[in-house]
Amino acid sequence: MIKKIVFGLTLIMATACGSNRPVIAYTKSKKKPAKSAAKTVVKPAQPVTETKPLPVNSVETPLDNSTKTANSTEVLAATTRVKVTTAMVLEYIEKYKEIAKKDMIDYGIPASITLGQGILESGAGTGPLSIQANNHFGIKCHKEWNGPSVNYDDDTEQECFRKYTEPNESYRDHSLFLTTRDRYSKLFKLEKDDYKSWAQGLKDAGYATDVAYPTKLIGLIERYQLQKYDAEVLGKEYVPTVVTSNENKPSVAEPSADLHEVIKGDTLYSISKRYNISVEDLKKKNNIPDFGIAIGQKLIVK
Repeated sequence: MIKKIVFGLTLIMATACGSNRPVIAYTKSKKKPAKSAAKTVVKPAQPVTETKPLPVNSVETPLDNSTKTANSTEVLAATTRVKVTTAMVLEYIEKYKEIAKKDMIDYGIPASITLGQGILESGAGTGPLSIQANNHFGIKCHKEWNGPSVNYDDDTEQECFRKYTEPNESYRDHSLFLTTRDRYSKLFKLEKDDYKSWAQGLKDAGYATDVAYPTKLIGLIERYQLQKYDAEVLGKEYVPTVVTSNENKPSVAEPSADLHEVIKGDTLYSISKRYNISVEDLKKKNNIPDFGIAIGQKLIVK
């Protein structure tokens, strides 16, 4: 009996040892502690600081000449550099042209000069001073100013600039500024539609420190055909000033030249197709530096 028991146990042990099934050991795993979520540190917003401005009254070449009329852009610098589209400048002109024309009647300053300076120095109404203080001409306080003011970095830090309730007050003060100072008296001996001499005279009298100020102001006036408002006030027929393709000297279009008056929706491309002229020739004939044209502008098409 004992032998049978021993034999049975031996058989069972042999069978177990010969099994091909792997021996799996189960151990109680220790859970690793979950990583704590990274803390998002929200830094307090940095105080807004006003950037050191560029020299007043600088303007750069249009940034993107490939875009169409309303979307073409240029950089204007009032107290800070601002980027504006042609559509924004045209909207500015439409908004303030009547004020400029009235000031031409009342004070003798060409409307083209007033509008051109307003566009240049206010960034077409988007510059900080025009937004914060309705100051479209960068006029500083000076000793005689007793009205509201704002401080802003310009030639030196935190200079005092005049603040107005409405933009039209800035336009009127600009006219008074020029008419009540002896250094600008020579300007009023010039012809009222001689915008080029006025632009140079402003620089010579010390209105702007930028040596290229007259060129930039004249460029804006001619690009947006602002001289036509001088003609309207003076009751003269407006004839666009153009530059021939071979010279840089301006010449006046002949009255008999075929002209196209720009209407809403016109582009240089659509006009070129209508008159069977290339866009490049159209630009050269009318001294257009990019794709910017204005409603009411007359273009030579032949």
